[in-house]
Amino acid sequence: MDKLKVAIAGASGYTGAELLRLLWSHPRVKVTHATADRYAGQVISRTFPSLQGYFDGSFTSLDDLKATNDCDLVFVALPHKTAMGVIPGLLDQGKKVVDLSADFRLRDPGLYEEWYGITHSFPGLLGSAVYGLPEVYRREIHSAVLVANPGCYPTGAILALLPVLGCGVIREDSIVIDAKSGVSGAGRQVDLAYLFGECNESVRAYGLGRHRHTPEIEQELSVRAGGPVRVSFTPHLIPMTRGILTTAYASLTGSADESAMLGLYQKQYASEPFVRVRESGQFPATKDTLGSNFCDVGIYVDRRVGRLIVVSALDNLVKGAAGQAIQNMNLMFGFDEREGLEGAGLFP
Repeated sequence: MDKLKVAIAGASGYTGAELLRLLWSHPRVKVTHATADRYAGQVISRTFPSLQGYFDGSFTSLDDLKATNDCDLVFVALPHKTAMGVIPGLLDQGKKVVDLSADFRLRDPGLYEEWYGITHSFPGLLGSAVYGLPEVYRREIHSAVLVANPGCYPTGAILALLPVLGCGVIREDSIVIDAKSGVSGAGRQVDLAYLFGECNESVRAYGLGRHRHTPEIEQELSVRAGGPVRVSFTPHLIPMTRGILTTAYASLTGSADESAMLGLYQKQYASEPFVRVRESGQFPATKDTLGSNFCDVGIYVDRRVGRLIVVSALDNLVKGAAGQAIQNMNLMFGFDEREGLEGAGLFP
């Protein structure tokens, strides 16, 4: 059987490197193009020495990718605002797309303009893009030609809350989400805030009340709840390379038995290959999912204050980006969604 030909647009960032690493071991895939205009013509392993002996070809330009039909799917790992200018042309050429930017995640173009500061160039495509969270939209992803890969923070937040929405056990107007991310979540950029001397031995909150992942989280929680949901979301930068720990809080509507609440989570995720629910009294750490496509979830019912506390952990570059994108690709082409992603995390 011929291998699926895939390309990566914007392959010189952390997500691009992770896509290359994971796709190399995928039995059904061949990477035909890895674009990076800044490094076009440069050997990939010179930029990413860890890939020496795996990908020894060279980066190509985005124009080279646009001019070829030698691929079936493109992972678009370009910045938001840039991605939307590229994707329609790829779709016109008959290529399927998994977009890792934020450009097609929000269904309402007005929300996009409000939170990203520009008018969406292709609002007509927003309705046809499928939000790429397999645990919710698996059937729709199967037939999609454009998948909007979720953000890393939203993935952790949505999976933490999904089982208790729309069933009357929590007050859906009481949700508070506290999330902490490693520095790689900001991408491969040179910025004062991410220099070692600035972020080491320090934890800081940022984007309070205005982080761009907020409307994405609210959009998907609202779909599940069957009505509008608003959350207080506060992200934090912590001095580690990768990983996201999310702690979500919600007031209970009545007295709750922890075993019954745990049962909701176990039932919701019983057949999900990449969500692991911890036993009562056990909670995940970011190191538990490092390098893997898993999202681990643990719950606690604080009866003293009548509140549910949910902790989720994932690797922001895998389940929060490249791994989930490959999971979506697998679904789009009828592969087992675990292919290329079955490795355990790294420990310690």
